[in-house]
Amino acid sequence: MARLVECVPNFSVSKEKDEAVFQGLVDVAKSVPNCMVIDVQSDGNHNRCVFTIVGAPEAIEEVAFQLTKKATETIDMTKHQGQHPRMGSTDVVPFIPTMDVTIEECVEISKRVAKRIWEELQVPSFLYEESASRPERRNLATCRKGQFEGMPEKLLDPDWAPDFGERKIHPTAGIIAIGARIPLIAYNINLDTSDLSVAKKIANSIRAAKGGFQCCKAIGVMLEERNIAQVSMNLTNTDITPIYYVFEMVKALADRYGARIIGTELVGLTPGKALLDCAEFYLKLENFNYRTQVMEYNLL
Repeated sequence: MARLVECVPNFSVSKEKDEAVFQGLVDVAKSVPNCMVIDVQSDGNHNRCVFTIVGAPEAIEEVAFQLTKKATETIDMTKHQGQHPRMGSTDVVPFIPTMDVTIEECVEISKRVAKRIWEELQVPSFLYEESASRPERRNLATCRKGQFEGMPEKLLDPDWAPDFGERKIHPTAGIIAIGARIPLIAYNINLDTSDLSVAKKIANSIRAAKGGFQCCKAIGVMLEERNIAQVSMNLTNTDITPIYYVFEMVKALADRYGARIIGTELVGLTPGKALLDCAEFYLKLENFNYRTQVMEYNLL
């Protein structure tokens, strides 16, 4: 059986803002043997792009490094503006066990990649999630707090030395979060209001850090070209907090503020079970077993 690792690196550039730099990253991602680029998504409001790449462990290590090298050479964070929190040209690089690979192996991959990035590119990094060296570093938002502009001061804090690198950011590429994690779902809900404060209030109500749903990270952002507000989320474990939980709560809270949901979107790939859980909930299926009752799963 093939051994496969998924890597979902996020870069602080978008096709909408700089097509040449974006295409350069795409070309690098496609150039590494034994890797397959499954999905690339770009968002001009966030000024960010997200790659989903699957491949053999050694190939995934190489493509993560080569993409980071390209981003370091072509993205200048001193000129970057976007609505999504970010701290580096390569902002986050997670490794996810996919087939016949353990989370522990992904942790070791993350450490090797972080070490090489520092030694060859002089870009420091924090290890996060399962790779975290300290409990407070598991949470990506905690690592990223301060963002690119506030990171030089943060790195002087005794508790925030990089796991790899010196106590200073790369002058144009910043710092990276690198780690191993289980699959998460990037899920956004669009509202029929141009009032950004509504999305921010809703996000504040549902995110785990403020006492909302477990395994839910949420922010409110503005989609300028559509003049609508969005609740942008990462659901880090949909067995604990399913998609329909946050959908129904956002719907109820939006109604409280005189707004409606007009659409939702997935960024990148999602496990099929997360969507089947929604089908089971909304169709009120009784005694549903997706492994035996969904044709594709049954055949597999």
